[in-house]
Amino acid sequence: MRIYSWNVNGIRAIAKKNFFSWIDEEKPDILCVQETKLQEADLNEKLKNIDGYYSYFSFAERKGYSGVATYSKVKPVSCSHGFGIEKFDCEGRVLETEFEDFTLLNIYFPNGQKDDERLKYKMDFYDAFLNYANDLVKSGKKLIICGDYNIAHTEMDIKNAKANSDTSGFLPIERQWIDKYIENGYYDTYRYINPEEVQYSWWSYRFKARERNTGWRIDYHFVSKNLIDKVKDAKILTDVTGSDHCPIMVEIE
Repeated sequence: MRIYSWNVNGIRAIAKKNFFSWIDEEKPDILCVQETKLQEADLNEKLKNIDGYYSYFSFAERKGYSGVATYSKVKPVSCSHGFGIEKFDCEGRVLETEFEDFTLLNIYFPNGQKDDERLKYKMDFYDAFLNYANDLVKSGKKLIICGDYNIAHTEMDIKNAKANSDTSGFLPIERQWIDKYIENGYYDTYRYINPEEVQYSWWSYRFKARERNTGWRIDYHFVSKNLIDKVKDAKILTDVTGSDHCPIMVEIE
């Protein structure tokens, strides 16, 4: 099973570009989309009913902001939204779909670059998420957690590490949280399969960053320890355009 994740930076915008043709060509078994910037009233039939897929959406209360969507060829056993914490759930950042062999969390983690208050919100979100994920694992669930994490973990995952050492997304406190996440028994599937590979999944729209490959790897598929032996491949599809992010893929046996 191939599970893809893609921050599309506006699903209505990318729908006018290559979104549907890319799905037709790539044929993901499951596609998790972040930053849909969509309200339920904006959801048209073409986006809701892609041929061969069940679709699920989580919407932010704020218009044109955040939002995630999950498309799956296999109908999940159940679908739920959020962590049960209102200050996070109101931003439409989390979709949880339960399948027979695993639980999939599609998450658009907050960006902390606005100010200190927003950075605190971001770190509180990470801690709430980790507590939630740990409780799922303790209950016997096998987790795949994908999305835009808004953190580059190591210097391998960012083009200009020194220049960005004081930038949210590469702050020590954020990188240390990824360390803690891994210590709690979660695996970065791309790094598990490609320990020495240097690739990025996001490039600024400024300064011709993508042309120069001045990027960050901030999109991930993590899995819980009880699922790592099922991971067969992990890729970053850097050739796919249409957003400031590119899709990523993990293959699960």
